[in-house]
Amino acid sequence: MSDPSSADLANSAAGRRAPLDGIVVADLSRVLAGPYSSMLLADLGATVIKVESPGGDDTRAWAPPEKDGVATYYMSINRNKQSIVLDFGDPDDLEIAYELLRRADVALQNFKPGGLKKFGLDYESARQLNPALIYLSISGFGTAEGAWLPGYDLVVQAVSGLMSLTGDADGPAYRAGISVFDVMAGMHGTIGILAALNQRRETGLGQHVEVNLLSTALSGLVNHSAAYVASGVVPTRMGNEHPSVYPYQPMPTKDRDVIVAVGNDRQFRSLCEVLGIPEVAEDERFALNTDRADHRDQLHPILLERLAQWSADDLFVALNQVGVPCGPINSIADGVELAESLGLEPRVTLGEGDRQVDLVRHPIRFSDAEPRYTSPPPLLGEHSDSVREWLSKPA
Repeated sequence: MSDPSSADLANSAAGRRAPLDGIVVADLSRVLAGPYSSMLLADLGATVIKVESPGGDDTRAWAPPEKDGVATYYMSINRNKQSIVLDFGDPDDLEIAYELLRRADVALQNFKPGGLKKFGLDYESARQLNPALIYLSISGFGTAEGAWLPGYDLVVQAVSGLMSLTGDADGPAYRAGISVFDVMAGMHGTIGILAALNQRRETGLGQHVEVNLLSTALSGLVNHSAAYVASGVVPTRMGNEHPSVYPYQPMPTKDRDVIVAVGNDRQFRSLCEVLGIPEVAEDERFALNTDRADHRDQLHPILLERLAQWSADDLFVALNQVGVPCGPINSIADGVELAESLGLEPRVTLGEGDRQVDLVRHPIRFSDAEPRYTSPPPLLGEHSDSVREWLSKPA
């Protein structure tokens, strides 16, 4: 591997400087939350060295689905990184890990709390090697009484209360369709890293940034967790309905369901105009949002009768034209195609030949910078030799 700064200088010379050019990240994390965080940093220009055990990241084997024998799960969160295989039980490999921490700006890991201490790779040990290091730890339940609990997204969806909110009122609890709190924790971790990098500009010192899945979940439950913490109200499952807003849910048309999301009284009046029932918006039972939420059982059949006269596609256009949020319930394929039709360019192509792959574009856009797409997800140990060569040279 060349000096990490060489790619940064090339980008800058081409007028494509990424926001985190020059930042070196030692990624000791596995599976989802940590790798997602480090991929966001890599997309923003950081040089990310993915440290893997001889067996590799578990998600390499999380298939199907796969592309050319590589799990798409692994590919979704590991682009723009360089992979080195290190066995922490090997003294020589451990010394390589120490040298990487000495040179890194950021390190991140999601081992069980205390799991890296025996190797001298925990925060307190890393700080001795590099006082300017920003060190992110992601755990399931923090480092106090919950340190012994393994952190799995599905478990946190259950114990946080999310699953008590998901599903029909008289049916079983359901998990979210994605590992939502792993993804949120990865994003929170990235925010913490960026905040610490900014503070280091003033102090010259790094610090320990900690994120756990349960705290992430309680923050991410927003109005539902606040309902209990602020007022003692325990929210319950309502299927696809919203506890405070109506209509804000799937609604049937004559051919398929659409989402109708009326967030204020003006939007409700516009909805009623489109449906040809303007008098309903003036009805004292429905005029204000709180009234509609209280009288939803009376309003619902009125709306259903009118919606049955519309096709989903026609309603989508008609409501959005008057500022009422509406959308069909798409497949993932439909969602990607919609983004393409709207000029959002959701795909980005990385690699060449048999390593070429399309992945989802980084979601942030800048007016004076550009995310970077330098390489497809690395093969296991693909950059071991070049990383070792770089670390063997004087810093």
